Amino acid sequence: MKTLNALTPKNNSEDKIKPSKNSISRRSFLGKSLAVGAGTVGAGFFINTRTAKASGGLTPGDAALLRFAAAAEILETDFWVQYNELGGVQDSEVPGGSGNTAYTAALEVLDEDMAVYIHDNTDDEFTHQNFLNAYLASKGMATVNFDPFRTLMGSTATGVNTALIGKRLTNLTQLTVDTSWWTRYRDDSHNPDLDPNHVFPQAVPTLGVNQHTAIPRTDADTTDPNFLQAIANTAAFHFPTIEQGGTSLYPSMAQRATHTEVLRILISIGPTETMHFQTWQDKAGNAPALTAVDPVTGVSVTFPDLSDGGELLQNNLIMPEPCPFLSRDLPPCSIIRPTETKGIAMGVVKFLTDMGLFIGQSPAFFALLTRLAQEADAARHGRS
Repeated sequence: MKTLNALTPKNNSEDKIKPSKNSISRRSFLGKSLAVGAGTVGAGFFINTRTAKASGGLTPGDAALLRFAAAAEILETDFWVQYNELGGVQDSEVPGGSGNTAYTAALEVLDEDMAVYIHDNTDDEFTHQNFLNAYLASKGMATVNFDPFRTLMGSTATGVNTALIGKRLTNLTQLTVDTSWWTRYRDDSHNPDLDPNHVFPQAVPTLGVNQHTAIPRTDADTTDPNFLQAIANTAAFHFPTIEQGGTSLYPSMAQRATHTEVLRILISIGPTETMHFQTWQDKAGNAPALTAVDPVTGVSVTFPDLSDGGELLQNNLIMPEPCPFLSRDLPPCSIIRPTETKGIAMGVVKFLTDMGLFIGQSPAFFALLTRLAQEADAARHGRS
């Protein structure tokens, strides 16, 4: 396999026995060298992609789609691990942290099974990143390795894996969370694929401005119960905000796949992201109404009472409302939205960047992520 510094991650559940959760709760771097800002990403970090048809029947476009998916899953795994260390179930299946009792309790205000759901979502993302890179390697194709960019601090609160302090890929402490997906899935008149300029209202407007932490940064963040609940509420809305992105990403990329096995991979992983989204939007609706001020930044956040918010905001309307699809001349249809394929990967990069998930990352990281996205967006069905 012509790879250089490519990662095939170890299976996180290797040689481990799946524990019962009933006792806890009821229920590739690419290219040669790349100038980045004032510096250069050296050739040792990269591998060349092929211009001819890839081995195993994959086209370069197929490989690019899977590489971007692998990149997204590696990034997802990184932040889900952080959530699990503090608020999930720590076991042999998803090891590393020891849990933060106060944060876990604040999350359980939304649902007593939150720790289990966080654990299982984390485990799912591990399997996605591992499978996608292993599949690429099995076809002799470039895999994705973000290890040189594991440089962000993360939380130092009780419960984190101290070995990973300063070694995170993603930043959960300075988030600007777009909650317009909440009304987008409840709006029966608009579809972003047909109405790209329509502005869907935010469920929690104050989360969409300024920067908010979704995990306790230090133990000091756990001393004020009201602020700690605001942190847990922020996490609760961040979970579905991320997963709705994956819900749209996979069917959008599937339309560009050529090899039937690549199509099968994309349409098989995608629905699990939808299952995550469905779970988390339901839990976000249980976030208690409150206003809190961050004692460190002075930023205020207000979580409204969504229990009687009308058709666009009511918290228990979690099924996708039928909306226009393909053409307004056709009847409304309940669908995943958006699924327009134009610029989908670059759209994901912009979405995650605007969220603040990568605050503190290097220019080289953004250059690599952008190139992965551009190559995925260049893929076309049937093109060798």
